[in-house]
Order: sequence, then C-alpha cells, then structure tokens
Amino acid sequence: MILKPIPTHVVTGFLGVGKTSFIQYLLAHKPADETWAVLVNEFGEIGIDGELLKGEGGDVAIKEVAGGCLCCAAGVPTQVAVNQLIAKARPDRLFIEPTGLGHPKAIVETLSQGHFKQVLSMRASLCLVDPRKLKDPRYLESSLFTDQLRIADLILANKMDLASSADLQQLEAYLKQQSITAEVLPVQVAQLLSEKETSLYQYLEKHYFARPTAWRISKPATSTFDSGSSLLGSRPAMPFDEADDARKLSIDEQGIYRASNRHEGRYTLGWVFDCRYEFDFEALVAWVKAQDCLRLKAVMITDEGIAAFNYVDGQLGVMELDDSLDSRLEMIADKPLSQAEIEQALLSLTKRLPI
Repeated sequence: MILKPIPTHVVTGFLGVGKTSFIQYLLAHKPADETWAVLVNEFGEIGIDGELLKGEGGDVAIKEVAGGCLCCAAGVPTQVAVNQLIAKARPDRLFIEPTGLGHPKAIVETLSQGHFKQVLSMRASLCLVDPRKLKDPRYLESSLFTDQLRIADLILANKMDLASSADLQQLEAYLKQQSITAEVLPVQVAQLLSEKETSLYQYLEKHYFARPTAWRISKPATSTFDSGSSLLGSRPAMPFDEADDARKLSIDEQGIYRASNRHEGRYTLGWVFDCRYEFDFEALVAWVKAQDCLRLKAVMITDEGIAAFNYVDGQLGVMELDDSLDSRLEMIADKPLSQAEIEQALLSLTKRLPI
C-alpha cells in the first residue's frame, strides 16, 4: 500500500542534450535510506539508456519503455509502466525521462489525474537545453521544442563549456518572447561525470525537489547556486527486475537482434549483438565518428573492455563501463538509413567468439 504520494519529476530535453547524464548525477546523491526509480522512454526500439544507468550498488530501479510511446496522448503506456515500476520498487522518488522527440505535456497531464493523484505528487519538471541550438531555425520553428520549455519549472542551460554568453542571452531572449518564466540555470553536464561537488544537487533539493507543483513552482527570489562551480559525477544504479520486462529480444541464429522505427520525420535503426561478439575498439571509434546521423548511442563489448558511446553534433563521448550482457547500438537520423549496409560495416569491426 502506498502510504503517501511519491514525489515525481519529469526530465525533458531534445536529443543529445544530456538528460541521461543529468539523471546519473542525481542518482549519485540519492540519500542512502531512500529507494529511487527511473522510467526511461527511448525513441528507438533498443534499450540503451537503461544500460547506461544500471550498475552496481544503490537502491535504484530502472525501467525502460522503448518505441517512443510514453508520450502518447492516451497515456496507456505511461500508466502501465508507472504502475509496474511502483508495484515492484515502491520508490521514495520517481524520475521520468521521456524521449527527446516526445511531447511531455501528455505525461504530466496523465500523471496529474485519475488514480495517480492519490499515488504521485508531481514535483518540479526539469528541462535541459543546449543554448547553441537557438541558432538553428529548425528548433525555433519546432512546437515540440517550445512545449518542452513551457512545462519546465527549471531550465538547465547545458553544455556551457561549449556555449557562449551570447548563446545564453539568445536563449533567455527567446524564453521572454514566448512568455516562459522558468528559472534558467547554466550547467556543464560533461563535468557531472568527473567531478565530486554537491552544490547543484543541494540547490535542487532546496528550491525544487521539496515542493509540490501543478505546472510550475515559483522562481526563487535569488539564486544561491554558483553556476561556475564544479559538478559531481555519477554513481551506477541497479536495474529494474529485467525478468519482468515485457519487451523480449528475439535474437536470431547469428546472435543478432534488429529493430527500426519511424516517427515525426525521424528514423531509427538498432541492433543487439550477443556476448560472443567482440568489437575492435579503435576501429569502432573511427566508424562512429564517420557516421552521418543526428544521434548515436551504444554500449559495446570491445577488445579493450565495455564502452559506452554517445555521439551527437559531431562530438563523441566514450565512457568505460563495468559490465554488459550484450552489445547495443542505436542510430537516429532525419533520413532513411540502410540497415543492411550499416550492419555489414559493424560486423567488419568484430569477431564472434566461440561459446
């Protein structure tokens, strides 16, 4: 029985803006006596974010909903996934990360009505944005981009190590033009995975995590967070009970699972290679850098260990992981991709080990 409503946060933002890294940062500061849960929705059919979030230690349950369906207006996938996660984990706090191509307003509305009103306490919604994207007219013309900003109680201007003060000013001017009054906080997610500093989490806990909100909480009168300070890195989380995951992968006789998706002018291709495939790390890095796509994420078994790849805007980030049961790779593009050609190229970078 749920004795009190579970504090719940929606973390939004476009593709590649750093939502998963930000959640890793939050998990690193989870109080030791609490159980947290994370519901992740990915646009594609291959679960990558869950693989990045899970690991050793910590009372954190991770559940994935693939296929970009979490933001459906009917809300059925949302309701089912949230109910399953609550029943299994009984969390003290819940974070929901929709796909970067999803409409989060539908999620907030679904979780704010019906029986969820007695189960969940909707707290601050957080939106990450790369200020440099305001230079791209496609973002300014996107209703989805604006909708994500509109539901936010706090907007985290991420990648400030790459953005300029002029980029930040352009973001603030756009928000003013759109009558969006949420606080804007400059951060550097790249440092979240390497530094050990608690000021951002303390600021969020004080101003945004403690108070319920209908759509937006009041902006603090003054900002006590030092945006120039270092930020803390991540601590691995433990996975949701994968035996109960409704999404089963049908691995073929070659040890490969393939998936694809198309929605709102975006195309995805994804693969799962069983543990017998070992990829050449250096060759894989070179191949990823040569890809023409909007986004590529992967967790791969290589000859140099387990590596997570995050490729966006021509920039590749690589992180070492402790373990993975298989290799997973997913690409998102604004044009159709050739699954056969890409798979052949990937297989040329690997050898299949004996059982």
